[in-house]
Amino acid sequence: MPRLLFASDIHGSASAMRRLVEAYRVEKASRLILLGDLLYHGPRNDLPDEYAPKQVIEMLNELKDDILVALRGNCDAEVDQMVLNFPMMADYAPLFLDDLGGRVVYLTHGHVYGADNLPPLKPGDVLMQGHTHVPFMGKRNGTMVLNPGSVALPKGGSVPSYMTYENEVFTLKALDGKIQEELNLRGF
Repeated sequence: MPRLLFASDIHGSASAMRRLVEAYRVEKASRLILLGDLLYHGPRNDLPDEYAPKQVIEMLNELKDDILVALRGNCDAEVDQMVLNFPMMADYAPLFLDDLGGRVVYLTHGHVYGADNLPPLKPGDVLMQGHTHVPFMGKRNGTMVLNPGSVALPKGGSVPSYMTYENEVFTLKALDGKIQEELNLRGF
């Protein structure tokens, strides 16, 4: 199975996006999955470092062929879709990974369905969400809930982060590449 990289909550930060692009290359990931809040910082957030949505648009569009899934977050709007060269208006997407034995990875931003409001999933399925800006790996009602945190605006004392998946293992990493936590689905 190729390596996947999951990221969320870029919020228009050009510096965070540059670091994410570098992490994507260093990881040698085959595909990128974006869990929403790509360009706008949102009214509840401070401006992120180097807030420059036009630069983020350019960097994202350069990766358009590498983006497997991009989802709409609560800070994303139809006008964002007009400037991005890949689809990003879906609220959720199922991901079927061959090595997961029929499990579904339900991808969403997290503002509708999330850890506190699970979508309809079977025991053993995985929910991958962003939105909270806090990385998380844990179980809720038989579902594994994963959150890669925020690339640009981490909260709750966390650091800018992303998550990778390869060979049944999800790995949470700081944006500098340091491993924060790992989860092997074989035992789940």
